[in-house]
Amino acid sequence: MDGGAFGAGKAGGAFDPHAFLRQPHTLLRLLSWVFSIVVFGSIVNEGYVNRLDETQEHCIFNRNRNACNYGITVGVLAFLSCLLYLALDAYFPQISSVKDRKKAVLSDIGVSAFWAFLWFVGFCFLTNQWQVSKEEDNPMNEGGDAARAAITFSFFSIFTWKALVLQPVCLPLLTSRDASHAPGGLSTDLQ
Repeated sequence: MDGGAFGAGKAGGAFDPHAFLRQPHTLLRLLSWVFSIVVFGSIVNEGYVNRLDETQEHCIFNRNRNACNYGITVGVLAFLSCLLYLALDAYFPQISSVKDRKKAVLSDIGVSAFWAFLWFVGFCFLTNQWQVSKEEDNPMNEGGDAARAAITFSFFSIFTWKALVLQPVCLPLLTSRDASHAPGGLSTDLQ
């Protein structure tokens, strides 16, 4: 795309799905989407276990239902947030107003920073609750792989959301730096 305001090309062009899917921002968002599915899916499917002498299921993370609820809630809401911002990313080239583009980029940065923080809190919380879980609460060791997967992908999600924060901030800086090293020595903005 041409370097228009806030990284967008000329408004009103045809949507190119191949170019859209090759953008780093889109790939990071899809990766975050998959990670959120893994986290909430593993907790929903195997995050609740019971002892041999009980019928009621409890959260695998130290029998603390808040840990499972947090993981599921953050995972589902991050999943929905990814879908919303994927739609915004697809619609972004059609936005002609610089003010609207600025609002979209700033909301993306703010929401991504918020999710990076929530995933950090979730990773710390789930890790702590998994660490203090008692072996007698889960003698058959059911759901251990799912719990470790939820913790691992919570950790990975911190970095994908952080990259979504940094990508709109760093890309224009890198682009302007690369342009200054173009033949002729000056960027096109300075000539």
